[in-house]
Amino acid sequence: MYMDLNKTYGGFKLIETKELKDINSTGMIFQHEKTGARLFFLKNDDDNKVFSISFRTPPENSTGVPHIIEHSVLCGSRKFPVKEPFVELIKGSLNTFLNAMTFPDKTMYPVASKNDKDFLNLMDVYLDAVLYPDIYKHREIFMQEGWHYELENKEDELTYKGVVYNEMKGAFSSPDSVLMRKIQESLFPNTTYGVESGGDPDNIPELSYEEFINFHKRYYHPSNSYIYLYGNMDIEEKLKFINDNYLKDFDKLEIDSKIPAQKPFNTTVEQVVNYPISPNESDEDKTFLSYNFVMGSSTDPEEYLALDILETILLESESSPLKKALIEANLGKDVYGFYDRSILQPLFSIVVKNSNEHKKEDFKNIVINTLKDLVSKGLDKKLIEACINRKEFDLREANYQSLPKGLAYGIQCMDSWLYEESPFMHLEFEDTLKKIKTALTTNYFEKLIEKYLLGNTHSSILIVKPEKGLTEKKDAKIREELKKYKESLSEEELNQIIEDTKKLMERQITPDSPEALKVIPLLSLEDIRKESDVLPLVEKEECGVKILHHPIFTSGIGYLTMYFDMGEVSEDLIPYASLLSALLTNISTKNYNYEDLTNEIDINTGGMSFSAACYSKFDDADTFYPKFNVRAKVLIDKLPRLMELLGEIISNTEFDEDKKIKEMIQKIKSRLEMSMFDRGHMVAAKRVCSYFSPSTKYNEMINGIDFYKFICDLEKNFESKWNELKSNLEKIYGMVFNKENLIVSFTSDEKDYTKFKETFCSLYNDLNDSKVACCKPNFNFKAENEGFMTSAKVQYVAKGYNFRKLGYDYTGVLKVLKTIISFDYLWNKVRVQGGAYGCFSHFEMNGNLFCTSYRDPNLKETLNAYNDIYKYVEALDVDEREMTKYIIGTMSEVDSPLTPSMMGDAAAVNYIRGISQDTIQKERNEILGCNVENLKSLKDLFQKLANENYICVIGNENKISENKDLFNKTLNLFE
Repeated sequence: MYMDLNKTYGGFKLIETKELKDINSTGMIFQHEKTGARLFFLKNDDDNKVFSISFRTPPENSTGVPHIIEHSVLCGSRKFPVKEPFVELIKGSLNTFLNAMTFPDKTMYPVASKNDKDFLNLMDVYLDAVLYPDIYKHREIFMQEGWHYELENKEDELTYKGVVYNEMKGAFSSPDSVLMRKIQESLFPNTTYGVESGGDPDNIPELSYEEFINFHKRYYHPSNSYIYLYGNMDIEEKLKFINDNYLKDFDKLEIDSKIPAQKPFNTTVEQVVNYPISPNESDEDKTFLSYNFVMGSSTDPEEYLALDILETILLESESSPLKKALIEANLGKDVYGFYDRSILQPLFSIVVKNSNEHKKEDFKNIVINTLKDLVSKGLDKKLIEACINRKEFDLREANYQSLPKGLAYGIQCMDSWLYEESPFMHLEFEDTLKKIKTALTTNYFEKLIEKYLLGNTHSSILIVKPEKGLTEKKDAKIREELKKYKESLSEEELNQIIEDTKKLMERQITPDSPEALKVIPLLSLEDIRKESDVLPLVEKEECGVKILHHPIFTSGIGYLTMYFDMGEVSEDLIPYASLLSALLTNISTKNYNYEDLTNEIDINTGGMSFSAACYSKFDDADTFYPKFNVRAKVLIDKLPRLMELLGEIISNTEFDEDKKIKEMIQKIKSRLEMSMFDRGHMVAAKRVCSYFSPSTKYNEMINGIDFYKFICDLEKNFESKWNELKSNLEKIYGMVFNKENLIVSFTSDEKDYTKFKETFCSLYNDLNDSKVACCKPNFNFKAENEGFMTSAKVQYVAKGYNFRKLGYDYTGVLKVLKTIISFDYLWNKVRVQGGAYGCFSHFEMNGNLFCTSYRDPNLKETLNAYNDIYKYVEALDVDEREMTKYIIGTMSEVDSPLTPSMMGDAAAVNYIRGISQDTIQKERNEILGCNVENLKSLKDLFQKLANENYICVIGNENKISENKDLFNKTLNLFE
């Protein structure tokens, strides 16, 4: 469809059109004539359509007002006056993405769907939410999502409560999160980037309802909006819809939301901040040292990409010179960096983790001297080539996994568009890469180091160090302040707080009326395909090996996964398999030192990775298949080189580098600790399932708390254990890479399979073919019921069991029930009423199930909610419309779009687990045919589960101690 420049379509004038060949799209910039609203459309053949409306929302303080508004506008609006339209859409739409995001200077509201009718519905709800929210009518929304004083009776203790308040308490419990937040504060003391847009828990209670409302009035207007559309759609229809239903009712306003730049510093500033650790934790080797720089502007397209590559060169590769220098100086146990280009003035950080404060000067000197040396002698050209190639591969592949590609582009275009530049800017990379590739023959990156690192005084050195009992000290201070505040209140003021608490609770427990729910737009079951997608899989055989080929269009990329059988690995060696997976490519081989090996991999491939994993039989958690997985992606013409490199790693890796292996163990420990803070809900859920499930117990030993404890022990006793460690690594290396029971998965265009066939046997011949007897682990199972204590201010509460052990089979009805329990019952009980940031249930075909919560202020109350699920199921009263909604919401997850590599992976895992197309179709039929009677028939299952006491909690030390009667043991998570 051709559109004329300067012509108006649905109230929007077309300002500029451009072919964006690098992303196979046409970009079209519009402006709404009446309001000045900006609109950017990326036209292409992608059927996964994306819409987003964003606002520039620079906060002036750390009360978290942008974040609280982001939550609150999705709690009812003019056309959709229900308490949670957002949740109703999750429960009842075919969305492929539905969320909202608060950034330091903007707030985004993106949705995606492959169904055009559904897409229009999602647009409608989101536009109404941001422009006509119910926050003006119901102060309780602010209280629930932001913060409020909670008091049910006069004699009770006055407390703070609120979803964002608890979310940010959790965020500020993680030292890595504290570091990231304080880096911006240190570099931008006089601009919006110097405050916390998400909200600092210490400041959130300073936000008044009036300030909250005024922030929305000021910034949530079409004149301050950035509207984004992506995909294969009738753009004229969408423009007309946006104008006729929303924008035509607004007039243009002059809104001052421009982001001012921070003036450069004359000298490096130094700051020290503290983060909490438990009183029983050691504070040694737990300090973060960071050197941080402000670098130019995000609206310079060349530096935007080049500085990102420079960060990889210096800090992300195993051959990165700055990383090596810092590690070899023994300044800390982990080194990493990041380049944040999503703000007006990008920042570059060099971080040493697990260090000590007294090493600050050495840290600073080594950074400066190493960078000077690199400028003087020059960077390794092979390393530069490797890092550029890796970035180029990622840009061309555009594989963002579960994140819709269109949304990734939408976020990226804001890095220029928000700052008055073209949204095209960062979506074109070919010409920029050509300029950057001159670095292969010039001192291109050395000049950047000189300009932005060595010659840059707009910098900070930030030290984030542990403080024992900081959480307890802050909690005591808050309790004392609240106690004094309560004592200062008049009788009338006290009664008002009690009345406000009561009104909020009444709102939370009062269900929306059927009439109100009916205004949420809903598809019909006729909009859903009756037949399941068939994941492409053709069984073949090469060199006597089972090959699973997935013929899919992949843009000339081949995705290879080799599943090596680990059935012969004895129980004591299981964690060594996971350690081995982290070491491969990061230690030397017979013909390559680890630096050269890393460069060769990045020059010739899109990357390779190794992992240990355990898959259960789809209908029996006690039958499992442990595998050692080798994954790689490569342009088809580079397949021969990939096979050579894999052969070198599989056959010639050497385990003599004790220093390098110790460094890797320290890094693994550091990264595990980071993930445990970020994903505590899943860590707890996996742990609880390991109490009764052999497959999960196996996975716990290779990437859970058991593995973390194993790594801690190796690090602590490395010297005394070195010979044993080396011997066990060599032993498992010899066991794993064996021809016996190998399965290979390869995803590519049909025409490219021949190239794989020609090259695979050379790799296969490098494998050993010794026969090793199966050695099934003999796990002992019991309800360990552990409470893992941390310095966190919140909990992650999990409970689970296996319903097949209670005599129940899997049915697709459970998938529908998961939607209902997660987004209805648990959402209301644990999140809305309890104040947790997140919660959900999960049911697997093998019988394992769990409920878990995320950044939860409660513990016992959440477990009680899990135990009462059966009462909720028993009382379910769902009309036909609501049932249709739940089924559609469930199908949204079932039919989640997959990238080519994800399709190949899913098909291969289904094959290993024994999941046939008939099984997949049977589940789909059960979902589509689900009714109230099916759901209520599962009441007995949940009643029996309530009596199975398998729990695990990761959380605040005091909270766990107060509830120690719930646990068989309480112990510190971190050492």
